Amino acid sequence: MGSNIVNTFDLTGRVAIVTGSNTGLGAGMALALAEAGCDIVGVSRADAGDTPARVEATGRRFADVRADLGSIAPVEDIVRAAVEAFGRIDVLVNNAGIIRRENALDFTEADWDAVVDLNLKSLFFLSQAVARQFVKQQSGGKIINVASMLSFQGGIRVASYTASKSGVLGLTRLLANEWAAQGINVNAIAPGYMATANTAALRDDAQRNDEILARIPAARWGTPRDLAGPVVFLASSASDYVHGHTLAVDGGWLAR
Repeated sequence: MGSNIVNTFDLTGRVAIVTGSNTGLGAGMALALAEAGCDIVGVSRADAGDTPARVEATGRRFADVRADLGSIAPVEDIVRAAVEAFGRIDVLVNNAGIIRRENALDFTEADWDAVVDLNLKSLFFLSQAVARQFVKQQSGGKIINVASMLSFQGGIRVASYTASKSGVLGLTRLLANEWAAQGINVNAIAPGYMATANTAALRDDAQRNDEILARIPAARWGTPRDLAGPVVFLASSASDYVHGHTLAVDGGWLAR
């Protein structure tokens, strides 16, 4: 019995698209999926970083796709490139995202549109395109969105980010409602405070760093590796009856 349950986490032979795979959490999730057996289609706007080498060191293949998801223009090309490279798609991780900070009284339309277009609009239309491929393959599949603590909380000075990540949580539920019967699992991961380049300024500010750590029951910042188990679980057959759920990986932040 033990070996059987372990085998449900095995992703050998599957193909995963990971957006924003060149750095931080995206790179960490791409590597975790490769370690579990996936070939990776890494989508990044510019430099792929060291992700291709790290994936290939696990013995898996990496297809480097350059695309700017600030608009939906490259969506069909991403799906086409994945199928041309590896013949199929089994997993989509919608990780690419940006944040803009400004007081709500001064927030600009440009900063609103840039964030919502990438974090929410492109996420939806890439999910739609990949789901159509799942239906064409008659295979089912896994879609994993990256939500946020601000899917649950309001935050400050990040109006468009909070709106987009609240939308990600809602879309995760809606798409699960529509697609679960077709064998497509749509779920999300909501990372807590993670030690990445995006949070370097917070961690370098001694007062803010201490305030944040005081709120985290685990008493530490998360790392990209903390998302490895959750993303493999949601990509694998171990999660076949999990639909529309947003999993907080936050060291207990929401419980405090």
